[in-house]
Amino acid sequence: MGSRNDPRDNSPETSVDEDRPEKRILVIGAGMSGMLMAIQLLKSGRSNIVIYEKAQQIGGTWRDNVYPGLKCDVPAAMFSYSFEPNKEYSSRFPMGSEIQDYLLSISDRYGLTKFIQFNKTVETVQWEDGRWYVQTSDGLIESFDIVINATGVLHHPYTPNIEGHEQFQGSSFHTARWKGDIDWKGKRVGVIGSGATSVQVFPELVKESQHVTLFQRTPQWIFPMPNKAYSETDRKRMREQPGLIDRLRFRYSKLFQWTFSRAVIGNAFLLWAIGAFCRSHLRRKVKDPELRKKLTPQDKCGCKRLIFAKGFYQALQRSNATLCTDAIERIVPEGIQTSDGKTHELDVIVYATGFQVHRRMKPMHVVGREGKTMEETWSKGAVAHRSTTIPGFPNFFVIFGPYSPIGNYSAFSVAEVQVGHILRTIEHMESQGLDLIEPTAEATERLVNKMNQAMKKTVWMSGCKSWYQDANGNIPMWPWTFERYEREMSKLNAEDFRTASRNSQEQSSRLFEFKLSNAGPSRVATPSPRPGNLHPVAQNIP
Repeated sequence: MGSRNDPRDNSPETSVDEDRPEKRILVIGAGMSGMLMAIQLLKSGRSNIVIYEKAQQIGGTWRDNVYPGLKCDVPAAMFSYSFEPNKEYSSRFPMGSEIQDYLLSISDRYGLTKFIQFNKTVETVQWEDGRWYVQTSDGLIESFDIVINATGVLHHPYTPNIEGHEQFQGSSFHTARWKGDIDWKGKRVGVIGSGATSVQVFPELVKESQHVTLFQRTPQWIFPMPNKAYSETDRKRMREQPGLIDRLRFRYSKLFQWTFSRAVIGNAFLLWAIGAFCRSHLRRKVKDPELRKKLTPQDKCGCKRLIFAKGFYQALQRSNATLCTDAIERIVPEGIQTSDGKTHELDVIVYATGFQVHRRMKPMHVVGREGKTMEETWSKGAVAHRSTTIPGFPNFFVIFGPYSPIGNYSAFSVAEVQVGHILRTIEHMESQGLDLIEPTAEATERLVNKMNQAMKKTVWMSGCKSWYQDANGNIPMWPWTFERYEREMSKLNAEDFRTASRNSQEQSSRLFEFKLSNAGPSRVATPSPRPGNLHPVAQNIP
């Protein structure tokens, strides 16, 4: 499992107080972030952990998405755990299957399977008498001291409710529910959507199908990042020179931090330069002025997530490819009917329409203190203290929570920062003899107000409609540099939290009846002490 003294281990130095019973911890989700959380908990000496995974295998996003052409838009050197660099990626931008293989290998290396309960879908998480009671779809209820939600944001595919979709006589599916048994030869295919997924899958479908029509609502900014193939010699060098991939990770991280990451948060010159490069790429690759006009974005570069890709414009200009910019009116049995009255006859419809990222934990029902639900708490927009904790939900943590720096940066790097912050919070609980901890509403509101004010300077507020924006118009993104995020997440301010310890005089020996909301009949639970009054802690947390 690796040594605690491994110099590549970036987990905070933590230890377990042997005089107190170890807290029971639940991690929800066995994707990249849930696996990381479990690994770092194990490294810190904590083993009383359980991982609930709704599927039959680990991997999350990289397990569910298997469409042809799938690759990451972050360089390979940045897309692995910093303490377990992947030296087997075959190109600068790794393929989705390679990322999944990497995660499977990490799961084996750290023995995570014995902590994972597969096919466990969490339905209800409810706070009662100082503990979390968690009910899964099989009807079982377990109790935990700490719950860490690691379900991510890319697990609810968005499929538009187009009139007549149920009448289509061919095959239709979302890219996240890919049907691998289709013989594309001779097929007429319609791809709905023009975002990152579409840019990747469209060229592959054009290679195999009789004809592919791309139904575009808005054109995207595409940055032509060369995807260098790594030879066996390159990979051998990485295996034999441990510092090589670390240097690559450092260089690519700095490149992203000083270009794309700064451009979107207010550096006008960088944003102009990136936009100019994208426009130049479009002019060079698309000579037909009419087609080029249809592919020219009207919103500001970076307002939506920038797409890194090559080959898309060339694929659109093949003889068996068509770009349709007329609005979709309805789906009919034989295909798609557009606003110009034309019916596009199709055999297959592929929805490359992204995810419902703001559903976050749904349909999981989370009930915190005083019976207040997460849905009620986030009714006007999702908020969190330092992206990881939420007022009214003690001992509840979330990875990739609201205001995470997920715009054009490595999810692995973001997750490592947040997992480190969560571990420091748990360590503080143990070192101070605390049983409950949660951020105050005042501290959370203060931070969120500062971020919303800073958000006004970012390109995300320039007027476009993107998946960054929720239904209330909020953009819960980190509005500053990633380096600042690392600094601010490296410490805890005790005055931002409320804590409590269980008083031995308040221990109750009685059994109490416990009923989960919408969870069926009551059950008798084992006794657990009721929490003492929550009170602020005044001293700084190391």
